[in-house]
Amino acid sequence: EEADEVNKQLDQMGYNIGIRLIEDVIANSKIYTISSFVDSAEIVAKVAFRMYLGVVANTVDWNSDKTEFSLQFDDNPLTEFTELPDRYSDLWYANILCGIIRGAYEMVQMKVECKYRKCVLRGDDTNEIRIVLREMLLERPPLDDE
Repeated sequence: EEADEVNKQLDQMGYNIGIRLIEDVIANSKIYTISSFVDSAEIVAKVAFRMYLGVVANTVDWNSDKTEFSLQFDDNPLTEFTELPDRYSDLWYANILCGIIRGAYEMVQMKVECKYRKCVLRGDDTNEIRIVLREMLLERPPLDDE
């Protein structure tokens, strides 16, 4: 298959995981509220990544509006025993993480764009995922059945 299509499928698989996983993160970490995008970034980096991947990520390269940042992490268990052949150089093997992040953010009323920037499988010295807040979603009350 085309690498772009596989990247999209990995993102969608991750999204489906992320919309369910956020409840577990909140319940098991005793987090009662996520008050801002900045707070949420620290929860993703320090709590969720440690809880599910066993690694700690760092939030770096914030923009001045605090609506964009990068997650950097050296170890990624998803790629630990993986080699990416040259013919798959356009494949973001761990793109499922972007989908998980995107899905989890949507469940806490934040629409984000998430994209890999660096990956050790591609010869980079670290892994980096860029996260951009696109919109704060409004909570909608359930429709009245009557």
